[in-house]
Amino acid sequence: MAEHRSMQRAALLDAARSLLSDGGTEALTFPALAERTGLARSSVYEYFRSRAAVVEELCEVDFPVWAAEVGAAMEREAAAEDRIAAYVRRQLELVGDRRHRAVVAISASELDAGARERIRAAHGGLVTLIVEALAEMGHAEPRLAAMLVQGVVDAAVRRIELGAEDPAVVTDAAVGMALRGVGG
Repeated sequence: MAEHRSMQRAALLDAARSLLSDGGTEALTFPALAERTGLARSSVYEYFRSRAAVVEELCEVDFPVWAAEVGAAMEREAAAEDRIAAYVRRQLELVGDRRHRAVVAISASELDAGARERIRAAHGGLVTLIVEALAEMGHAEPRLAAMLVQGVVDAAVRRIELGAEDPAVVTDAAVGMALRGVGG
C-alpha cells in the first residue's frame, strides 16, 4: 500500500511538472492532474491540499537534485574562477529542464510563508556552494558576493525564459559579469 501511494504521489508530481512546464500556472489544476494520472479528482486531494502544496513538494524534491548537479559541475573544476563559472553555467543550463520551468511557473506569492522560507533556505544552500571559491579568491565579503552572483544568475534566468536572446549569449554574458564582478 505504501509503495502504491508513493508511486501515485510521484506520478502526480511528474504530471504537475508537465502541466506547469507546458502551460504555466493556469494549467496546474486538480482536474488536469487527475486526467493526466488517471485518478479521480477527489483522489488528488488525498495527496495534496492545494496547488501551492504541489509546488512546495516539487521544490522539496527537485531542488536538491539541481543543487547536486550544480555542485558536481563545480567539483570538476580546480580553479576558484572556473568553479564560479561552472556555478553560473550549470544553473543556466538547467533553465531548459522541465523541473525548473515547473517550479518557476508559480510565483512565490501563492505559497504560504513557511513554504517560501523553506525555498529561500534551499536557495541559500545553493549560494553557499560558491562562498568557499570566493573566499579562496580573497574576496573580503564572500557571502555577500555569492548573493550578488546569484542575482546575476537570477536575472539571466529571466532573460532566457523570455526567449528574447540566445541562451548561449545570455550565459556567456552572465559568466563574464559574475567573474568580472567578483574579481574586481
